[in-house]
Amino acid sequence: MFTAVLLTAPSKRNLDPALVESLRNAWGGGDAVWLSPDEAAEFSLAVLPENLWEVWESCQAMGVDLIVVPSTGRRKKMLLADMDSTMIEQECIDELADEAGVGARVKDITARAMNGELDFDGALRERVGLLKGLPEEVIAKVLAERITLMSGGATLLATMKAQGAYTALVSGGFTAFTSQVAERLGFDENRANILLVSDSILTGEVGLPILGKQAKVDALEDITARLGISDADVIAVGDGANDLGMLERAGMGVALHAKPSVAAQCDVRINFGDLTALLYVQGFARSEFVL
Repeated sequence: MFTAVLLTAPSKRNLDPALVESLRNAWGGGDAVWLSPDEAAEFSLAVLPENLWEVWESCQAMGVDLIVVPSTGRRKKMLLADMDSTMIEQECIDELADEAGVGARVKDITARAMNGELDFDGALRERVGLLKGLPEEVIAKVLAERITLMSGGATLLATMKAQGAYTALVSGGFTAFTSQVAERLGFDENRANILLVSDSILTGEVGLPILGKQAKVDALEDITARLGISDADVIAVGDGANDLGMLERAGMGVALHAKPSVAAQCDVRINFGDLTALLYVQGFARSEFVL
């Protein structure tokens, strides 16, 4: 059995009941269940539709995300999340680069790395090298003035943790940022790279080993083994090429507002919803959200 979920941006709440009913009828689905009025609905399916991606494209044109997932085991016991452009709206290294006066150059490298066009380790070293000489105090300034949380993140964390789920923030960014974001949102643990500092000045180097794509897979393996759960119990979310390993490994891998080359490799793609979409795809109704 499968479950089809349709959802829209919470700010628009423009999910047309006629669309839900027509799709349900076309696919021979069960009765529609509204998880949130005008925003999210689901219905059961006996088989996976052959024209799923054709219909998905039509829904995208209407501002609607369509996701079909197995009906069993939807509610996960662990959340594994990327940070930059996933749990927060920015790329931290790009914001630091702006302060260092090399913003445009670093943003170009970041975009290419996240799209999978560049080796992650090499791209990170190059970008960090451009930050050499930046005062360490700029990190606090960027956190206070430039970093904003992605919509729905706090609700996602609070709701899953209320259900007993474990939450981990794993980033190719930096511990100076993940530690603060993890604390604000309530993550149980965080892992990231270390910006090396000498005499309160960034050295232009990053601590070894560099945490890239494999490090996120390693985190999934380490934490699930420690908790005594399986990959199937994990929902992972990210947007960049270095997230693909954990997205493919997790029981449910969610590409959130992801780069096209990344989204194309994921079955669960959220382009309009916010982080609360991760609750809807697990079968939570808005009435169950912990706000």
